[in-house]
Amino acid sequence: MSPTSDDRDPAEPAPDHSGSTPAGSSALQRRQLPLWQELTLLLAVALVLAVGIKALFLQAFYIPSGSMNDTLVLNDRILVQKVSYWGDGTPQRGDIVVFDDPGGWLEGSASSPGTASPIVRALEVFGLYPTGGHLVKRVIGVGGDRVRCCDGRGRITVNDVPLNEKGYLAEGEKPSLIDFDVEVAPGFVWVQGDNRSNSADSRVHLGDPGGGQVPVEDVVGKVFAVVWPLAHATTLHRPATFDAVG
Repeated sequence: MSPTSDDRDPAEPAPDHSGSTPAGSSALQRRQLPLWQELTLLLAVALVLAVGIKALFLQAFYIPSGSMNDTLVLNDRILVQKVSYWGDGTPQRGDIVVFDDPGGWLEGSASSPGTASPIVRALEVFGLYPTGGHLVKRVIGVGGDRVRCCDGRGRITVNDVPLNEKGYLAEGEKPSLIDFDVEVAPGFVWVQGDNRSNSADSRVHLGDPGGGQVPVEDVVGKVFAVVWPLAHATTLHRPATFDAVG
């Protein structure tokens, strides 16, 4: 039997069929932030996401010299992905990588960070502006490889396998004008620019304490695309000649 007004629990409010909102419910409604606070919150979230993306997934860089001509040219804007080197992933022969200066490679070079404005510096920190102060080269040998130049036909060999580098060397460039014979240490890579006569790479730094080899831990990531200028935009792939190297 339905309760009457006399036997209803006095603590229970009577139902309201008028469609109006109970007076006390307004306190439960979400209070809307002022516009400036919402914009500040959105900006903070965007910056946190940008830092996370830069640290874990993707980062933009620019090319400050001609050492990688004609694959990458001066002022190209490139994207570097880091996913390939997560966990046990390491740089592979033929990869184009961006890496931190292993020690003195940037001194007096065009790759030096220079004096950027505070705004540019801040944008670089958050991954919102292409970063300088790094080096970009192609991995020729990885830990355990023997890299030599040159064989009887003037080719670089990796583990006695000659490389066919015509597909990526700058026009008219020879594989190397510097003779070398090195064994790459575990945890390191041997790198060279595609513009061999204008690249201060592993060959030039043979006399350094590290023997011209770059620690894998200094590698930021692998270059996978040129995004600017549009006339030079492209995706990059590992040359097939490295597939033959055992």
